Amino acid sequence: MTEVNHLKATESELEILQILWEKGNCTVREVHEILEKSKESGYTTTLKLMQIMHEKGLVARDTSAKTHVYRALQNQEKTQQHLVNKMIDNVFNGSAARLVMQALGNHSTSKDEINAIKEYLDQLSKK
Repeated sequence: MTEVNHLKATESELEILQILWEKGNCTVREVHEILEKSKESGYTTTLKLMQIMHEKGLVARDTSAKTHVYRALQNQEKTQQHLVNKMIDNVFNGSAARLVMQALGNHSTSKDEINAIKEYLDQLSKK
């Protein structure tokens, strides 16, 4: 997937990608059932979104069986990295520190997460 495809992914498409990254290969029905737990969405809407995602090159579709199975084509870490970099540039004026402080200030962070962040910062400062 090229960088252009990253930019084409909508919020709804990113939700579907998240499901595919977590669950692996899925049918439209499986994705739809997971989406329905968090928001009201029609099956045909999920189907259409996944067809569009296939046209964009965001997902691959296996049509060898009666029920089509979809899988994400883009690596989760690369997509997250691209979106975070875009957010840092566009929302936080290029400051990763401002993004981190905003994120930590707005969400409850567990002790384990704080310790992992401290370890990561220690590793960065040793470079």
